[in-house]
Amino acid sequence: MDFVNTPQRSLHDDPNRAPLARERPQPDPRRILADRVEQLYDQLWIAILGAFVVGGIATFELWEPEYRALVLFWWGLVSLMTVASAWLLLSYRRSRNKLAEADQWLRWLGLSALAIGSVWGFAGAVFFPSHTDEQQVFLAFLLAGVVTGAIPLFSGSWPVYALFAASILAPFSYVLATFGNRMFTELALLVPVFYLVNVAIAYRLTNVFTRGYRLRYAYSELTDDYRNLNQRLNERLLELQEASRQVEESGRKLALFADRAPIAVMEIGADGRIQQINPAAELLFGYAPSELIGRPIETLVAAAAQPEFSQRWQTLLEQHSPLLAQLIQNVRRDGLEVVCEWTVTPLVNHDGRILSVVAQGRDMSSQLEAERMKKEFTSTLSHELRTPLTSIIGSLQLVNSGAIGGVDAQVLELTEIAERNGQRLLDLINDLLDLEKIRAGKFDITVEVLSIDDVLREALVLNQGFTEHHKVRLNATASLPSARVHADRKRLLQVLTNLISNAAKFSPAGATVEVGLEETDERIRVSVHDRGPGIPEDFRAKIFTRFSQADATAAWQKGGTGLGLAICKHLVERMNGRIDFQDRAGGGSTFWIELPKHALSQTEKEN
Repeated sequence: MDFVNTPQRSLHDDPNRAPLARERPQPDPRRILADRVEQLYDQLWIAILGAFVVGGIATFELWEPEYRALVLFWWGLVSLMTVASAWLLLSYRRSRNKLAEADQWLRWLGLSALAIGSVWGFAGAVFFPSHTDEQQVFLAFLLAGVVTGAIPLFSGSWPVYALFAASILAPFSYVLATFGNRMFTELALLVPVFYLVNVAIAYRLTNVFTRGYRLRYAYSELTDDYRNLNQRLNERLLELQEASRQVEESGRKLALFADRAPIAVMEIGADGRIQQINPAAELLFGYAPSELIGRPIETLVAAAAQPEFSQRWQTLLEQHSPLLAQLIQNVRRDGLEVVCEWTVTPLVNHDGRILSVVAQGRDMSSQLEAERMKKEFTSTLSHELRTPLTSIIGSLQLVNSGAIGGVDAQVLELTEIAERNGQRLLDLINDLLDLEKIRAGKFDITVEVLSIDDVLREALVLNQGFTEHHKVRLNATASLPSARVHADRKRLLQVLTNLISNAAKFSPAGATVEVGLEETDERIRVSVHDRGPGIPEDFRAKIFTRFSQADATAAWQKGGTGLGLAICKHLVERMNGRIDFQDRAGGGSTFWIELPKHALSQTEKEN
């Protein structure tokens, strides 16, 4: 049997988990610049090697006796720029803070490109006018190739390429423009166009590389996100597996408990039809599971109790709150009606929908019958004992008072003991009858407006003889102010008599029991002060419970049932009041009750 309906939990329901998607941060411009500078320096060795090789070829082609000194000077410049560029590349490779110094390294590279381009511009300006036509064509082709070939090498930063190409083409364009040849002049006009086209290509390539680095950065971040996502998903899957295992284990345990439970357990659908029952329910109602599953729950409710049951069931469906200790008259398969006590609990999902209802019950017929018989026995016995006890106590009082003549001292001592114990037994019977009335809800309370000071004076008069019998004085602490309360006069006298008698019984001989009256804005407090032994610390929590006595020996000697304070608490609370106690300065205890004060109307105030 499975009585567990656990709602599925989604990952979106976890308030503590990290968000799986977050706003993508913008790539760091410094990092992109550093990547571009890294690309430029990675290709710088190609520029160095190319310049050295092409410079050697140009030196061989331009080598003529009359220009050897100038060619050697130019070759020296090429070699110097090659060494300087190689040193710059080596310094960059050894740098440990390339990211923070990316701007500086780019400026150094720009200066290097400008210097290298100037060397080639010097070659075009110096060697082009002084050589033959074939050498001029070779030189023009060589310079155009150098300018064009540098595009991919310096495309990581188009300004660097622009400096390099300008340092080559500017002197060469000037030479072409001033050569005196019309065709060269026209070529000089086309060189800037060629330059601008190349710079535009380098600009576009720089943007392409920049976007590529941004994409690489974003892809790296996306990869990290996916890695984190997969890690969190794996963690959630492990958590779900563990939760599933725990739910399955809990389900097995609950099913085992339900099967072995000594009480009837049923699972009922929200439509009111039985879904599962345990063996104890089979024994209680006499049905096999196959006979009950799918049938309405009203099948097990007696006809007379069905209207009330339908109302309770509707309340359960509307409020989604459990019903505890519900006494329902059920009917068995053989037609026998039994009274069962049920605890009904709805299982509700996150959407507030009832998945099913679990009902746990037990047959209370025998217990209710036993309690009824016990009450009848107690009530009958108490009534049967009160009549002869009253006669016995009356006869003993006549003997002890000397109304029928003198009695021997030893006999008088025995009759006095008999009278005290008879009175104690009568008090016990009266308290038991009151307690049974309280439990049965038949203890009548009639609240009315009365003068508390008059009731208190009456209580002092009625208990004066009792306190004198215990050799204790009974006094009011001060003049009793006139005040009106909402209370039952008879029951209030009963409470005050109980508190005063307790104070007298447990006060030492010669002590004084004081009764006081205090008035506040909304309540009236009546206090009874004694000089007894006080209330032990371990007894304070149960002093107002039934059959509770702090000192059983003293209670036996002085009389007491242990029911008086419990009855007083019930009576005071029925009159919307409070009762409690506190230690008294100098020894003893103070028991007090508080009752709601009667608010005077405007007419009463004027009168």
